[in-house]
Amino acid sequence: MLDRLPFLVGLRYVRAKRRNHFISFISLTSMLGLMLGVAVLILVLSVMNGFDHELRTRILGMVPHAKIESRVGMVEWESLAEELMQRERVIGAAPFVEQQGMFSVGGRNQGAMVNGINPDWEDRVSIIGEHMTEGELADLVPGEWNVVLGSMLARSLGVGVGDRVTLLVPEASITPAGVFPRLKRFTVSGIFSVGADLDANLAYANIEDMQTLARLGDAIGGLRLQLDDLFAASSETQAIINELGPEYRGSDWTFSHGNLFQAIQMEKRMIALLLTVIIAVAAFNIVSTLVMVVTDKRADIAILRTIGATPRSIMGIFIVQGMAIGLIGIAIGVAVGVLLALTIADLIGWVEGTLGIQFLDAGVYFISDLPSRLQWNDVSRIVLAAFGLTFLSTLYPAWRAAKVQPADVLRYE
Repeated sequence: MLDRLPFLVGLRYVRAKRRNHFISFISLTSMLGLMLGVAVLILVLSVMNGFDHELRTRILGMVPHAKIESRVGMVEWESLAEELMQRERVIGAAPFVEQQGMFSVGGRNQGAMVNGINPDWEDRVSIIGEHMTEGELADLVPGEWNVVLGSMLARSLGVGVGDRVTLLVPEASITPAGVFPRLKRFTVSGIFSVGADLDANLAYANIEDMQTLARLGDAIGGLRLQLDDLFAASSETQAIINELGPEYRGSDWTFSHGNLFQAIQMEKRMIALLLTVIIAVAAFNIVSTLVMVVTDKRADIAILRTIGATPRSIMGIFIVQGMAIGLIGIAIGVAVGVLLALTIADLIGWVEGTLGIQFLDAGVYFISDLPSRLQWNDVSRIVLAAFGLTFLSTLYPAWRAAKVQPADVLRYE
Protein backbone atom coordinates (compact mmCIF):
# COMPACT_ATOMS: atom_id res chain seq x y z
CA MET A 1 0.00 0.00 0.00
CA LEU A 2 2.81 2.37 0.91
CA ASP A 3 4.49 1.65 -2.43
CA ARG A 4 1.42 2.99 -4.25
CA LEU A 5 0.95 5.87 -1.83
CA PRO A 6 2.49 8.63 -4.00
CA PHE A 7 0.19 7.82 -6.93
CA LEU A 8 -2.96 7.32 -4.87
CA VAL A 9 -2.60 10.48 -2.79
CA GLY A 10 -1.01 12.63 -5.51
CA LEU A 11 -3.78 11.92 -8.04
CA ARG A 12 -6.41 12.39 -5.33
CA TYR A 13 -5.00 15.85 -4.57
CA VAL A 14 -5.35 16.70 -8.27
CA ARG A 15 -9.01 15.60 -8.38
CA ALA A 16 -10.01 16.98 -5.01
CA LYS A 17 -11.80 20.33 -4.67
CA ARG A 18 -9.60 22.59 -2.65
CA ARG A 19 -10.73 24.62 0.28
CA ASN A 20 -8.36 27.35 -0.89
CA HIS A 21 -9.80 28.63 -4.16
CA PHE A 22 -6.65 30.65 -4.82
CA ILE A 23 -4.61 27.44 -5.01
CA SER A 24 -7.12 26.02 -7.50
CA PHE A 25 -6.87 29.19 -9.57
CA ILE A 26 -3.06 29.04 -9.66
CA SER A 27 -3.21 25.36 -10.69
CA LEU A 28 -5.62 26.21 -13.49
CA THR A 29 -3.47 29.08 -14.76
CA SER A 30 -0.38 26.85 -14.70
CA MET A 31 -2.23 24.24 -16.74
CA LEU A 32 -3.54 26.84 -19.21
CA GLY A 33 -0.11 28.44 -19.51
CA LEU A 34 1.47 25.12 -20.42
CA MET A 35 -1.32 24.40 -22.88
CA LEU A 36 -0.96 27.77 -24.64
CA GLY A 37 2.83 27.65 -24.67
CA VAL A 38 2.98 24.16 -26.17
CA ALA A 39 0.21 24.89 -28.71
CA VAL A 40 1.72 28.20 -29.87
CA LEU A 41 5.21 26.70 -30.13
CA ILE A 42 3.94 23.81 -32.28
CA LEU A 43 1.98 26.21 -34.50
CA VAL A 44 4.80 28.72 -34.97
CA LEU A 45 7.41 26.07 -35.75
CA SER A 46 5.02 24.43 -38.22
CA VAL A 47 4.46 27.75 -40.01
CA MET A 48 8.21 28.42 -40.14
CA ASN A 49 8.74 24.90 -41.50
CA GLY A 50 6.13 25.74 -44.13
CA PHE A 51 7.94 28.92 -45.17
CA ASP A 52 11.25 27.04 -45.25
CA HIS A 53 9.72 24.33 -47.44
CA GLU A 54 8.16 26.88 -49.82
CA LEU A 55 11.44 28.76 -50.20
CA ARG A 56 13.38 25.55 -50.66
CA THR A 57 10.92 24.22 -53.24
CA ARG A 58 10.55 27.43 -55.23
CA ILE A 59 14.02 28.96 -55.12
CA LEU A 60 16.05 25.74 -55.13
CA GLY A 61 13.70 24.35 -57.74
CA MET A 62 14.98 27.10 -60.03
CA VAL A 63 18.57 27.33 -58.77
CA PRO A 64 20.74 24.30 -59.59
CA HIS A 65 21.87 22.20 -56.65
CA ALA A 66 25.33 22.05 -58.26
CA LYS A 67 27.15 23.37 -61.33
CA ILE A 68 30.11 21.76 -63.10
CA GLU A 69 32.14 24.01 -65.41
CA SER A 70 35.25 23.51 -67.50
CA ARG A 71 38.15 25.93 -67.55
CA VAL A 72 38.86 25.11 -71.19
CA GLY A 73 35.30 24.91 -72.52
CA MET A 74 32.92 21.97 -72.46
CA VAL A 75 32.17 20.55 -75.90
CA GLU A 76 31.49 16.83 -75.42
CA TRP A 77 28.94 17.57 -72.74
CA GLU A 78 26.40 14.84 -73.62
CA SER A 79 28.76 12.02 -72.66
CA LEU A 80 29.77 13.81 -69.47
CA ALA A 81 26.11 14.36 -68.56
CA GLU A 82 25.35 10.67 -69.02
CA GLU A 83 28.42 9.79 -66.93
CA LEU A 84 27.33 12.05 -64.09
CA MET A 85 23.79 10.66 -64.25
CA GLN A 86 25.23 7.27 -63.31
CA ARG A 87 26.18 8.63 -59.88
CA GLU A 88 23.92 7.61 -57.02
CA ARG A 89 22.97 11.10 -55.86
CA VAL A 90 22.64 12.81 -59.27
CA ILE A 91 19.06 12.61 -60.56
CA GLY A 92 19.27 15.19 -63.36
CA ALA A 93 21.73 17.07 -65.57
CA ALA A 94 21.28 19.82 -68.17
CA PRO A 95 23.60 22.14 -70.16
CA PHE A 96 23.67 25.88 -69.66
CA VAL A 97 25.31 29.10 -70.76
CA GLU A 98 25.13 31.98 -68.28
CA GLN A 99 25.43 35.58 -69.35
CA GLN A 100 25.10 38.63 -67.11
CA GLY A 101 23.57 41.54 -68.98
CA MET A 102 21.13 44.43 -68.98
CA PHE A 103 17.76 44.53 -70.73
CA SER A 104 16.74 47.84 -72.25
CA VAL A 105 13.46 48.95 -73.79
CA GLY A 106 11.90 52.38 -74.16
CA GLY A 107 14.40 54.06 -71.84
CA ARG A 108 13.93 51.46 -69.11
CA ASN A 109 16.95 49.42 -68.07
CA GLN A 110 17.13 46.38 -65.81
CA GLY A 111 20.04 44.06 -65.07
CA ALA A 112 19.45 40.31 -65.18
CA MET A 113 21.14 36.92 -65.44
CA VAL A 114 20.26 35.25 -68.75
CA ASN A 115 20.42 31.46 -68.72
CA GLY A 116 20.88 29.76 -72.05
CA ILE A 117 19.07 26.43 -71.78
CA ASN A 118 18.06 23.45 -73.84
CA PRO A 119 14.23 23.28 -73.40
CA ASP A 120 14.28 19.50 -73.88
CA TRP A 121 16.68 19.00 -70.95
CA GLU A 122 15.65 21.79 -68.60
CA ASP A 123 12.85 19.93 -66.78
CA ARG A 124 15.50 17.53 -65.43
CA VAL A 125 16.99 20.21 -63.18
CA SER A 126 14.40 23.01 -62.91
CA ILE A 127 10.72 23.63 -62.17
CA ILE A 128 10.58 26.61 -64.55
CA GLY A 129 8.20 24.77 -66.89
CA GLU A 130 5.66 24.41 -64.06
CA HIS A 131 5.61 28.17 -63.38
CA MET A 132 5.11 29.58 -66.87
CA THR A 133 2.26 32.10 -66.72
CA GLU A 134 2.48 32.97 -70.42
CA GLY A 135 4.06 31.06 -73.29
CA GLU A 136 6.11 27.86 -73.06
CA LEU A 137 9.76 26.90 -72.87
CA ALA A 138 9.32 25.10 -76.19
CA ASP A 139 9.02 28.55 -77.80
CA LEU A 140 12.76 29.03 -77.23
CA VAL A 141 13.61 27.85 -80.74
CA PRO A 142 17.24 28.16 -81.93
CA GLY A 143 17.79 31.14 -84.20
CA GLU A 144 14.55 32.95 -83.35
CA TRP A 145 16.15 34.86 -80.47
CA ASN A 146 13.24 34.47 -78.08
CA VAL A 147 13.52 35.11 -74.37
CA VAL A 148 11.46 34.18 -71.30
CA LEU A 149 11.40 36.83 -68.56
CA GLY A 150 10.52 36.71 -64.89
CA SER A 151 7.22 38.39 -64.06
CA MET A 152 8.77 41.19 -62.00
CA LEU A 153 11.48 41.77 -64.62
CA ALA A 154 8.85 42.03 -67.36
CA ARG A 155 6.79 44.39 -65.21
CA SER A 156 9.75 46.69 -64.49
CA LEU A 157 10.55 46.81 -68.22
CA GLY A 158 6.89 47.30 -69.11
CA VAL A 159 6.86 44.50 -71.67
CA GLY A 160 4.72 41.46 -72.41
CA VAL A 161 4.70 38.51 -74.77
CA GLY A 162 5.49 39.62 -78.32
CA ASP A 163 7.40 42.76 -77.32
CA ARG A 164 11.01 43.32 -78.28
CA VAL A 165 13.79 43.93 -75.76
CA THR A 166 17.49 44.65 -76.21
CA LEU A 167 20.10 42.75 -74.23
CA LEU A 168 23.43 44.50 -73.62
CA VAL A 169 26.27 42.25 -72.45
CA PRO A 170 29.44 43.51 -70.72
CA GLU A 171 31.70 42.66 -73.67
CA ALA A 172 32.88 45.06 -76.36
CA SER A 173 32.63 44.60 -80.12
CA ILE A 174 35.31 46.29 -82.21
CA THR A 175 33.98 47.75 -85.46
CA PRO A 176 35.39 50.20 -88.03
CA ALA A 177 33.31 52.87 -86.34
CA GLY A 178 34.86 52.18 -82.96
CA VAL A 179 34.30 50.03 -79.86
CA PHE A 180 30.67 49.37 -78.98
CA PRO A 181 29.02 47.19 -76.33
CA ARG A 182 27.70 43.93 -77.67
CA LEU A 183 23.92 43.89 -77.88
CA LYS A 184 21.14 41.78 -79.35
CA ARG A 185 17.41 42.21 -79.75
CA PHE A 186 15.18 39.47 -78.35
CA THR A 187 11.45 38.83 -78.61
CA VAL A 188 9.62 38.09 -75.36
CA SER A 189 8.01 34.67 -75.91
CA GLY A 190 7.03 33.83 -72.34
CA ILE A 191 6.81 34.97 -68.72
CA PHE A 192 7.32 32.88 -65.58
CA SER A 193 6.54 33.52 -61.92
CA VAL A 194 7.83 31.54 -58.94
CA GLY A 195 6.97 34.22 -56.38
CA ALA A 196 10.56 34.90 -55.32
CA ASP A 197 13.31 37.41 -56.06
CA LEU A 198 14.31 35.30 -59.07
CA ASP A 199 11.31 36.80 -60.88
CA ALA A 200 13.12 40.15 -60.90
CA ASN A 201 16.58 39.15 -62.11
CA LEU A 202 16.37 35.97 -64.18
CA ALA A 203 15.64 35.28 -67.85
CA TYR A 204 15.91 32.26 -70.15
CA ALA A 205 16.96 31.98 -73.80
CA ASN A 206 17.89 29.12 -76.07
CA ILE A 207 21.37 27.77 -75.40
CA GLU A 208 22.41 27.93 -79.07
CA ASP A 209 21.46 31.61 -79.26
CA MET A 210 23.48 32.31 -76.12
CA GLN A 211 26.45 30.35 -77.50
CA THR A 212 26.36 32.61 -80.55
CA LEU A 213 26.04 35.75 -78.45
CA ALA A 214 28.88 34.71 -76.13
CA ARG A 215 30.98 33.49 -79.10
CA LEU A 216 31.52 30.06 -77.54
CA GLY A 217 31.14 28.07 -80.74
CA ASP A 218 30.03 24.52 -79.87
CA ALA A 219 31.12 24.82 -76.23
CA ILE A 220 28.70 25.33 -73.36
CA GLY A 221 29.16 27.06 -70.05
CA GLY A 222 28.74 23.88 -68.03
CA LEU A 223 26.29 21.37 -66.61
CA ARG A 224 23.68 21.99 -63.95
CA LEU A 225 22.94 19.05 -61.65
CA GLN A 226 19.91 18.08 -59.60
CA LEU A 227 20.61 15.91 -56.54
CA ASP A 228 18.39 13.66 -54.45
CA ASP A 229 19.55 15.49 -51.29
CA LEU A 230 20.28 19.19 -51.63
CA PHE A 231 22.21 19.21 -48.33
CA ALA A 232 24.71 16.78 -49.87
CA ALA A 233 25.46 19.27 -52.66
CA SER A 234 28.79 20.49 -51.27
CA SER A 235 30.28 17.06 -50.66
CA GLU A 236 28.93 15.61 -53.92
CA THR A 237 30.25 18.55 -55.97
CA GLN A 238 33.69 18.21 -54.42
CA ALA A 239 33.71 14.46 -55.08
CA ILE A 240 32.80 15.03 -58.76
CA ILE A 241 35.53 17.66 -59.20
CA ASN A 242 38.11 15.36 -57.60
CA GLU A 243 37.19 12.64 -60.09
CA LEU A 244 37.07 14.85 -63.20
CA GLY A 245 40.38 16.56 -62.61
CA PRO A 246 41.83 20.07 -62.22
CA GLU A 247 40.46 21.39 -65.54
CA TYR A 248 36.97 21.38 -64.00
CA ARG A 249 35.52 23.54 -61.28
CA GLY A 250 32.24 23.30 -59.38
CA SER A 251 29.90 25.29 -57.18
CA ASP A 252 26.66 24.54 -55.37
CA TRP A 253 23.56 26.34 -54.11
CA THR A 254 25.14 27.21 -50.75
CA PHE A 255 27.34 29.80 -52.47
CA SER A 256 24.39 31.79 -53.83
CA HIS A 257 21.50 31.08 -51.43
CA GLY A 258 23.05 29.42 -48.39
CA ASN A 259 22.80 32.58 -46.25
CA LEU A 260 19.04 32.79 -46.85
CA PHE A 261 18.37 29.33 -45.48
CA GLN A 262 20.83 29.78 -42.61
CA ALA A 263 18.92 32.94 -41.64
CA ILE A 264 15.63 31.00 -41.67
CA GLN A 265 17.10 28.28 -39.47
CA MET A 266 18.52 30.88 -37.07
CA GLU A 267 15.14 32.65 -36.82
CA LYS A 268 13.45 29.31 -36.18
CA ARG A 269 15.86 28.53 -33.32
CA MET A 270 15.50 31.97 -31.74
CA ILE A 271 11.69 31.94 -31.91
CA ALA A 272 11.68 28.41 -30.47
CA LEU A 273 13.91 29.60 -27.62
CA LEU A 274 11.70 32.61 -26.86
CA LEU A 275 8.51 30.55 -26.89
CA THR A 276 10.14 27.92 -24.68
CA VAL A 277 10.51 30.67 -22.09
CA ILE A 278 6.70 30.94 -22.08
CA ILE A 279 6.48 27.22 -21.36
CA ALA A 280 9.11 27.62 -18.63
CA VAL A 281 7.14 30.42 -16.93
CA ALA A 282 3.98 28.33 -17.01
CA ALA A 283 5.83 25.26 -15.74
CA PHE A 284 7.41 27.12 -12.85
CA ASN A 285 4.01 28.44 -11.84
CA ILE A 286 3.55 24.89 -10.62
CA VAL A 287 6.20 25.67 -7.98
CA SER A 288 3.98 28.26 -6.34
CA THR A 289 0.97 25.96 -6.62
CA LEU A 290 2.71 23.07 -4.92
CA VAL A 291 4.33 25.25 -2.25
CA MET A 292 0.88 26.47 -1.22
CA VAL A 293 -0.49 22.91 -1.33
CA VAL A 294 2.35 21.71 0.91
CA THR A 295 1.58 24.49 3.40
CA ASP A 296 -2.15 23.60 3.25
CA LYS A 297 -1.49 19.86 3.70
CA ARG A 298 1.07 19.95 6.51
CA ALA A 299 -1.26 18.10 8.86
CA ASP A 300 -1.92 15.39 6.26
CA ILE A 301 1.81 15.02 5.65
CA ALA A 302 2.46 14.66 9.40
CA ILE A 303 -0.21 11.94 9.74
CA LEU A 304 1.20 10.03 6.77
CA ARG A 305 4.65 10.20 8.30
CA THR A 306 3.40 8.81 11.62
CA ILE A 307 1.83 5.76 9.92
CA GLY A 308 5.06 4.87 8.14
CA ALA A 309 5.36 7.01 5.00
CA THR A 310 8.97 7.80 4.18
CA PRO A 311 10.25 11.23 3.08
CA ARG A 312 10.75 9.71 -0.36
CA SER A 313 7.06 8.75 -0.51
CA ILE A 314 6.04 12.25 0.56
CA MET A 315 8.20 13.73 -2.20
CA GLY A 316 6.60 11.32 -4.66
CA ILE A 317 3.10 12.54 -3.73
CA PHE A 318 3.79 16.12 -4.76
CA ILE A 319 5.89 15.16 -7.78
CA VAL A 320 2.95 13.07 -9.00
CA GLN A 321 0.54 15.94 -8.35
CA GLY A 322 2.69 18.50 -10.19
CA MET A 323 3.38 16.14 -13.10
CA ALA A 324 -0.34 15.36 -13.42
CA ILE A 325 -1.13 19.08 -13.69
CA GLY A 326 1.65 19.52 -16.24
CA LEU A 327 0.80 16.47 -18.33
CA ILE A 328 -2.83 17.53 -18.65
CA GLY A 329 -1.73 20.95 -19.89
CA ILE A 330 0.86 19.46 -22.25
CA ALA A 331 -1.58 16.90 -23.69
CA ILE A 332 -4.25 19.53 -24.38
CA GLY A 333 -1.60 21.87 -25.81
CA VAL A 334 -0.31 19.19 -28.21
CA ALA A 335 -3.84 18.43 -29.39
CA VAL A 336 -4.67 22.11 -29.95
CA GLY A 337 -1.29 22.87 -31.56
CA VAL A 338 -1.44 19.94 -33.97
CA LEU A 339 -5.03 20.80 -34.92
CA LEU A 340 -4.11 24.43 -35.59
CA ALA A 341 -0.96 23.46 -37.53
CA LEU A 342 -3.01 21.21 -39.81
CA THR A 343 -5.83 23.70 -40.38
CA ILE A 344 -4.20 27.14 -40.11
CA ALA A 345 -4.31 27.76 -43.89
CA ASP A 346 -8.05 27.05 -44.03
CA LEU A 347 -8.64 29.07 -40.85
CA ILE A 348 -6.78 32.10 -42.20
CA GLY A 349 -8.66 31.76 -45.50
CA TRP A 350 -11.98 31.76 -43.65
CA VAL A 351 -10.97 34.85 -41.61
CA GLU A 352 -9.87 36.66 -44.80
CA GLY A 353 -13.15 35.80 -46.52
CA THR A 354 -15.24 36.82 -43.51
CA LEU A 355 -13.48 40.12 -42.80
CA GLY A 356 -12.64 40.94 -46.42
CA ILE A 357 -8.91 41.41 -45.74
CA GLN A 358 -5.78 39.70 -47.01
CA PHE A 359 -2.92 38.94 -44.66
CA LEU A 360 -0.43 37.87 -47.35
CA ASP A 361 -0.58 39.86 -50.58
CA ALA A 362 0.87 37.83 -53.46
CA GLY A 363 2.07 41.07 -55.00
CA VAL A 364 4.24 41.76 -51.96
CA TYR A 365 5.10 38.32 -50.59
CA PHE A 366 6.12 35.27 -52.59
CA ILE A 367 3.05 33.33 -51.38
CA SER A 368 -0.59 34.21 -50.84
CA ASP A 369 -1.47 31.44 -48.35
CA LEU A 370 0.04 30.86 -44.93
CA PRO A 371 2.05 27.64 -45.27
CA SER A 372 2.23 25.10 -42.46
CA ARG A 373 4.27 21.91 -42.36
CA LEU A 374 3.90 19.84 -39.19
CA GLN A 375 6.98 17.84 -38.27
CA TRP A 376 6.52 15.26 -35.54
CA ASN A 377 10.14 15.45 -34.42
CA ASP A 378 9.47 19.11 -33.49
CA VAL A 379 6.38 18.02 -31.54
CA SER A 380 8.36 15.36 -29.67
CA ARG A 381 11.10 17.85 -28.74
CA ILE A 382 8.52 20.34 -27.49
CA VAL A 383 6.81 17.67 -25.38
CA LEU A 384 10.12 16.49 -23.89
CA ALA A 385 11.17 20.07 -23.08
CA ALA A 386 7.82 20.86 -21.42
CA PHE A 387 7.90 17.54 -19.55
CA GLY A 388 11.42 18.21 -18.28
CA LEU A 389 10.60 21.76 -17.13
CA THR A 390 7.49 20.50 -15.35
CA PHE A 391 9.46 17.81 -13.55
CA LEU A 392 12.09 20.32 -12.42
CA SER A 393 9.39 22.63 -11.09
CA THR A 394 8.06 19.88 -8.76
CA LEU A 395 11.37 19.10 -7.05
CA TYR A 396 11.62 22.04 -4.64
CA PRO A 397 8.04 21.87 -3.28
CA ALA A 398 8.33 18.07 -2.94
CA TRP A 399 11.62 18.46 -1.08
CA ARG A 400 9.98 20.95 1.31
CA ALA A 401 7.13 18.52 1.94
CA ALA A 402 9.61 15.74 2.75
CA LYS A 403 11.28 18.00 5.34
CA VAL A 404 8.05 18.51 7.34
CA GLN A 405 8.53 17.23 10.92
CA PRO A 406 5.43 15.42 12.25
CA ALA A 407 6.11 16.37 15.88
CA ASP A 408 6.29 20.09 15.11
CA VAL A 409 3.03 20.01 13.13
CA LEU A 410 0.91 17.75 15.38
CA ARG A 411 1.89 19.63 18.50
CA TYR A 412 -0.43 22.44 17.46
CA GLU A 413 -3.23 20.33 15.95
